[in-house]
Amino acid sequence: MALHRNFINGEWLEGASARNNINPSDVSDIVGEYAQADKAQTEAAIAAAKAAQPGWAAATPQQRADVLEFVGVELLARKDEIGRLLAREEGKPLSNGIAETMRAAQIFKFFAQEALRVEGVAVASVRPGVDVLVTREAVGVVGLICPWNFPIAIPAWKMAPALAFGNAVVFKPADLVPGCAWALAEILSRSGIPKGVFNLVMGRGSVVGQTMLDSRDVNAISFTGSVETGGKVAMACASRGAKFQLEMGGKNPLIVLDDANLDAAVAGAVDGAFFQAGQRCTASSRLIVQKGIHDKFVAKVVDAMKALKVDHALKEGTVIGPVVDESQMAQDEKYIGIARDEGGQLAWGGERLNRDTKGFYLSPALFTGTKNSMRINREEVFGPVASVIEVESYDEALSVANDTPFGLSSGIYTTSLKYATDFRKKSAAGMVMVNLATAGVDYHVPFGGRKGSSYGAREQGRFAAEFYTAVKTAYTLA
Repeated sequence: MALHRNFINGEWLEGASARNNINPSDVSDIVGEYAQADKAQTEAAIAAAKAAQPGWAAATPQQRADVLEFVGVELLARKDEIGRLLAREEGKPLSNGIAETMRAAQIFKFFAQEALRVEGVAVASVRPGVDVLVTREAVGVVGLICPWNFPIAIPAWKMAPALAFGNAVVFKPADLVPGCAWALAEILSRSGIPKGVFNLVMGRGSVVGQTMLDSRDVNAISFTGSVETGGKVAMACASRGAKFQLEMGGKNPLIVLDDANLDAAVAGAVDGAFFQAGQRCTASSRLIVQKGIHDKFVAKVVDAMKALKVDHALKEGTVIGPVVDESQMAQDEKYIGIARDEGGQLAWGGERLNRDTKGFYLSPALFTGTKNSMRINREEVFGPVASVIEVESYDEALSVANDTPFGLSSGIYTTSLKYATDFRKKSAAGMVMVNLATAGVDYHVPFGGRKGSSYGAREQGRFAAEFYTAVKTAYTLA
């Protein structure tokens, strides 16, 4: 089996060790062998990025745009191949893998154009004879620490703006999913990008990630992952004055009012809570349902859950693939047990499943009779587990929805313009969905939340410039 190497300063290099990439749908299937960097190799990548960054920042916008367009075009051309790789290493169904690859391509193509649109603003001074120009410049060397649940889309929405605005990149993918990261790096290696501008360093977070956090040559860190690790990123960056951006998770509410279109609400709840095995930070894990529609809603959701095919990610007709690994399976089962112990009633699911291949298969679980104070409604499970909270009124539903330490995504199903408008204004979340599932966002608009979900500037779209650039104000005496 060929070793997939790290990409540092324009060269493919073996790591200090190597790790097998295992298919969660079939643990006997080894997707590939991938290098693992040590501290010294990570430091070499940082040094290469530091040396290359000034030249990349001085390149013309067209040069940067051409590199990003090259990546976007090739991702689209190879969407089936890379989508299949994604499904094998992460476990989401093949159709989702292809769709995610296409989204990554669209992100690169979008930022290819944004590279051409970096603007400045001339401001009239309050002093005679003085000109003022406000511009944006690259931050410098940017470290990207990415999660496993979107192994090509999230790297794309960090990497593309970082490169578009003239930064050099040191990219650490999640240890569980190096395959898509390596495929992306291989495309970039042929894009015409100067050596050192982009570096792929695969390996453990405790080694590669920590080296990036500790280095004074890394000017900014963009991190997506757990709340606990996000806190460590924040402390490390703050201690040395580095810029940082955190996306950490959610406990997203979906309100269903008595006047809702029931079938639409059920479809949105099932999609948001259980698709992609619930392994989305925007998943709707708290279903807040008004009393008058509660019983019908629960019955229809259970019927819909029973019809979902849980199987191998590459098998035709699979709707939900496996969870990503044994550790995640154990976490899901732990919270199912916690919900039972707290008095939640398991309406359906929550069992390990046997399939033709040995993998991490779990039937989606729905709990009823829960209170918002329960741990199952306070802590992120990150699996196909959702709970129902019954409420009397819209006002109670809104209060429950906002009573959470998180604030990423929220949703409501209602036919009332009054309630829809009020919820859109008063929901304490960064993204609000009206008659839509809480999961599923566009690639060209801001992504991010409030409270414990996010910190720093928004990701994606034109708002990405806030993080990946620094503002400079220049005064000139005419």
